[in-house]
Amino acid sequence: MPERDLHYLAELAAQLRVDSVRAAAEAGSGHPTSSMSAADLMAVLFACHLRYDFDDPDNPANDQLIFSKGHASPLLYSLYKAAGAIDDAELLSFRQRGSRLEGHPTPRLPWVDVATGSLGQGLPVGVGVAMAGRLERLPYRVWVLCGDSELAEGSIWEAAEHAGCEGLANLIAIVDVNRLGQRGPTRHGWDTGAYARRFGAFGWHTIEIDGHDPGQIDYALQDACNTRRRPTVILAKTRKGEGVLEVENREGAHGKALKDPDKAIDELGGQRRVRVEVHKPDQGAVPFRFAEKPMSLPSYELGEKVATRTAFGAALAALGTACGDVVALDGEVADSTKAAAFEKEFPERFFEMYIAEQQLVAAAVGLQARGWRPYAATFAAFLTRAHDFIRMAGVSRASIRLVGSHAGVAIGEDGPSQMGLEDLAMLRTTYGSTVLYPCDANQAVALTAAMADLEGVSYLRTTRGDTPVIYAPGERFPVGGSRVLRQSPGDRATIVAAGVTVHEALAAADELAASDIPVGVIDLYSIKPVDTAALIEAATTTGNLITVEDHRLEGGLGDAVSDAVGELGPRVVKLAVTGLPGSATPEEQLADAGIDRRAIANAVKRLL
Repeated sequence: MPERDLHYLAELAAQLRVDSVRAAAEAGSGHPTSSMSAADLMAVLFACHLRYDFDDPDNPANDQLIFSKGHASPLLYSLYKAAGAIDDAELLSFRQRGSRLEGHPTPRLPWVDVATGSLGQGLPVGVGVAMAGRLERLPYRVWVLCGDSELAEGSIWEAAEHAGCEGLANLIAIVDVNRLGQRGPTRHGWDTGAYARRFGAFGWHTIEIDGHDPGQIDYALQDACNTRRRPTVILAKTRKGEGVLEVENREGAHGKALKDPDKAIDELGGQRRVRVEVHKPDQGAVPFRFAEKPMSLPSYELGEKVATRTAFGAALAALGTACGDVVALDGEVADSTKAAAFEKEFPERFFEMYIAEQQLVAAAVGLQARGWRPYAATFAAFLTRAHDFIRMAGVSRASIRLVGSHAGVAIGEDGPSQMGLEDLAMLRTTYGSTVLYPCDANQAVALTAAMADLEGVSYLRTTRGDTPVIYAPGERFPVGGSRVLRQSPGDRATIVAAGVTVHEALAAADELAASDIPVGVIDLYSIKPVDTAALIEAATTTGNLITVEDHRLEGGLGDAVSDAVGELGPRVVKLAVTGLPGSATPEEQLADAGIDRRAIANAVKRLL
């Protein structure tokens, strides 16, 4: 590399360090030292290898850059300033109320596709973006800046294995091996060889370099671009706080603005006005999309017994016919969730993620960032492993569709390890989420189709066992709605149920009617958003609500109902799973949990 280019890159890197110090100093907080260690790496990437049009962030040919070490946001924002995307005044609004430049990057900025900051997430999401590149048949690259501390996260190695097995050559991880974490040295310190052996075992091309040598960095990035049939990881040995004696390679400086920023800026050579002209990608690129045909959703006859998971699979396959951007991801249980129906029809749009639920959700987030509509399905219980990824999907404003089958004690003999009993609470608390719980096959079909057009994180809870079809084919079930299944002027209480307990509630209502105790029944298939109007009407007319759910007492349907009618002060009795189930038949499980028809009828009688 010519001497003038080396000088320019050194000046650009110095400016990035100075601006990182300045931004954190103005905010009084942040992570300047973690930004300073990676400044040379990002300077060479932006100046020499990144292909991105900052004036057109939606250009499908743009490279994708993900800061998995999201706490290095001062560096990212300094790069945006150097590229002319933001000005100095906005840079100095870092971490201030109302600023787009938050403490960790979020999609409030048009050049950020996914939120990062919870470590171990950027690389798994990058895998999903790289998978999208294959579908779209576009040559863009996915660059992911990782920190060495986050390599202790299991999700990193879920991503490493999947990318290696799939040979995602468009994925390039750059690891800033600066040796120091938040409280002290990282597990392997500067032993880049230890990391190289691990990535290499997963089939990655590995490159070990001095992360402060622009020549070595440039060579490594070019080598990565020329590598075929496997992903590349660049393991760059760096020094945290590089360039400032006060903090360089010193413990105790993580996550803090520098004590004397003016002295540090002078030590770095002062402020500069270096601009970087990021190379733009080719214009006119069009992502590949699959052909579409008219949709014909499956339907089921009244009285037929069909599991809602079966109806979901059939509906998803029908949706794939009509929507060429719908993709499905499986956690190695497609035969049980019935997502296998989609795989049979559209194998090129079906992704087997194996038993790696964090990577399952992360890949869905990455795919949706490129405009695909992913449905990710596994057992409801196993989605809890990916809770942090679901939480961060909400922060990203990501539109993903999650499907949890085998929910509740109704699965029967498999026992508590397989029972999703916390999923409604988990998804209800996710920012911007939608939570749906169908009770029959035709309702499941309608809700599966409705999810395709929902924004944010949406969740469909399905049941393992067959349940009677109680709704006619083609009926509509608006998100945020409910269905009143029993109602009379003399109702003395209203039972509110969803999913499998709807059928128990109907049976209980019939039993109570035979005893001259009329009660209403509401199928609350939309648990978030909830049908507040219907619940208020029931609470006002009967004064007594009984909720029944195949879920833990906390955070599920019962709490959703209480939240909706709480100010009215009706009596709300919640029936839910409070004990620890064992192995038993589905009918025995419902009885033991106190949520079957007999328990519901008895609860009404006690209430009255």
